[in-house]
Amino acid sequence: MIPQGFIQDLLARADIVDVVGRAVQLKKAGINYKGLCPFHGEKSPSFIVSPSRQTYHCFGCGVHGNAVGFLMEHSGLGFVEAVKDLAQDVGMTVPDDDNSPEERARAAKVREHQITLGDVLLKASNHYRAQLKDSPRAVAYLKGRGLTGEIAKHFALGYAPGGWHGLSSAFGKYDDPLLVESGLVILQGDDAAEQRRYDRFRDRIMFPIRNPKGEVIGFGGRVLDQGEPKYLNSPETPVFSKGRELYGLFEARAAIRQRGFILVTEGYMDVVALAQLGFGNAVATLGTACTGEHIVKLLRFSEQVVFSFDGDAAGRRAAARALEAVLPHASDTRSFRFLFLPAEHDPDSFIRERGPEAFEACIHEAFTLSRQLLAVAGDGCDLASPEGRARMLAQARPLYELLPDGLLKAQLLVELARDGGLTADVLLHHWAAAGARRGDRRRAEPGHAEHQPHAAPAPAPRHHDEPDWDDAPPPDEAPPEADPNDLGYDPMDDGTPEHAKDWRSKRGKDFGGRGGKGRSFGNDPPPWARKGGSAAMASPRRPPPRTASLLDRAAWLMVQNAQLWLDLPGEVHELLVQQSAPHGGFFAALERLLHDQGVLGAAGILAALDELAQDPAEAGLGALLERIRRLHELGSDAPLADDLRVVVDRVRLQAVEDEITLLLESGELSEAATQRRNALFALRSQLKSRPARNATV
Repeated sequence: MIPQGFIQDLLARADIVDVVGRAVQLKKAGINYKGLCPFHGEKSPSFIVSPSRQTYHCFGCGVHGNAVGFLMEHSGLGFVEAVKDLAQDVGMTVPDDDNSPEERARAAKVREHQITLGDVLLKASNHYRAQLKDSPRAVAYLKGRGLTGEIAKHFALGYAPGGWHGLSSAFGKYDDPLLVESGLVILQGDDAAEQRRYDRFRDRIMFPIRNPKGEVIGFGGRVLDQGEPKYLNSPETPVFSKGRELYGLFEARAAIRQRGFILVTEGYMDVVALAQLGFGNAVATLGTACTGEHIVKLLRFSEQVVFSFDGDAAGRRAAARALEAVLPHASDTRSFRFLFLPAEHDPDSFIRERGPEAFEACIHEAFTLSRQLLAVAGDGCDLASPEGRARMLAQARPLYELLPDGLLKAQLLVELARDGGLTADVLLHHWAAAGARRGDRRRAEPGHAEHQPHAAPAPAPRHHDEPDWDDAPPPDEAPPEADPNDLGYDPMDDGTPEHAKDWRSKRGKDFGGRGGKGRSFGNDPPPWARKGGSAAMASPRRPPPRTASLLDRAAWLMVQNAQLWLDLPGEVHELLVQQSAPHGGFFAALERLLHDQGVLGAAGILAALDELAQDPAEAGLGALLERIRRLHELGSDAPLADDLRVVVDRVRLQAVEDEITLLLESGELSEAATQRRNALFALRSQLKSRPARNATV
């Protein structure tokens, strides 16, 4: 875990204007900076960056945060990745990094080389875009596919002319090894005197592949006329791996936030055409089957994913592979669905023939994950016969075992048992017994994995309709060697702490959720306040010291009764977690502790947090815990929820005042910002007028 003190120091040294300014064109507005929000479409700027507070805030959609939060939201980075990325920019070393100085220096050198390759690829992308403007034939092809110049610009589409050495006009040194290493040029021959170079991409529409940061990492090229391969991808390079990247994810971020889900399709043109037709939340795998790493990356942007496949046999095989990749990540709060179009249609042709409303209806009617699992398990099985039901259950078992423990897994067991003509208890008992027998047999076999710990993983299957091989070489040259098969990848943890994943992905932004609607609790006590209180604690309390702060008071109350934290709305959770050190770290640690261990008593919470405070970088947390201990004797028989409501209202009121000040400091307001200002004024009046109990602070 990265110490909270380091994060605060990092945020103090970073300049959020520089961080945000790399992605958003900012202009001075009063003492702040203003620009178009990168998280939702808008024509007048409502996105404010405050250098004095080191925060950003959009008064249109409600997103807000600090520099680390911006990197996470905008680039899809995990918490640890975002901290390390920002630390590298300001020359700081993350203290949890156990690597030696030599290893860190080696990693820095690798990153520097990746940046160099990225510069080469960006230069090539700009060259291809310029060539598209000068090619009436390529422009006519795109227009024939129904694409506008605006959508071509959005995806930075280009054109690679048909010559063998077209890139020589973009790069002064065509023999630069970086052109080969980046996959732009093919080098043939081992003898330096006889080596020949030629462009990998020739006479193709070029689709730049960008990572979530917007850096060009590779290309996909599509033939304009007839020819093979229809699509050609960049090879594996130090910056590009087909098994990890998704086409269109960078371009789709705003639409994903607006629509609330990601649509995964089968090809580049599907993504671009869908964006043209109003479905800008589409992405595509790059000629490989969907992998676990694809799923991890998708879940950074949305917990609702819809896969779109052709309805033919190849499409259903691709869907079965996607199901296997999805199952280990199918928690009770995530949604994965599977859409199958008629065999004669792709998304583009379907929408053009039947309209966007029909496609939207197909999305809503897509198979749920459970239905898809049952369909795959029952493929080729006659459920009217005992033999067919037994075969279905045998095919279902490896899929079922991929699921994480939870309510979804328990319910699927019941569904499978019902379709198999058994009770859930009988099925589970049989599988457990069969698993034990199988384990005994496998351990007894000489070739078992225990005796072969270094066995290589099996290669992942290729995408069913997008072969990936090099173009043919010039006629007088031998063909270059084919690329090896794409390897699958196991799911990788992005390093994000569980508490950061929870509140970042599940809870709303600002006081009114991600949509920034300015929701308040109304005049009656909120539901979480009515639920609270503790009848189990028994000693009268004394007034707290006058030196305690509001946030000290909130921390004390939740130590007394941890259920109060769980009853708070998500927007209040986020408000408290985002407070400055040590309080923000305290509330984040409390959330993680309760998530891992459930509701604890006061002594258990303090003991667990004491261990965290032993870190020298968390000295502020230790001081806070001491203040909490001095506020009252542990144990109280008081309406704690009422006190917490008063404290939280005052914290929220201060946050509202800060947001109003931020607005007034930013000059002329957009329509969305004006509406937000009016909502804030109303919320401020409501909070000020709410009746309060006498809570001495």
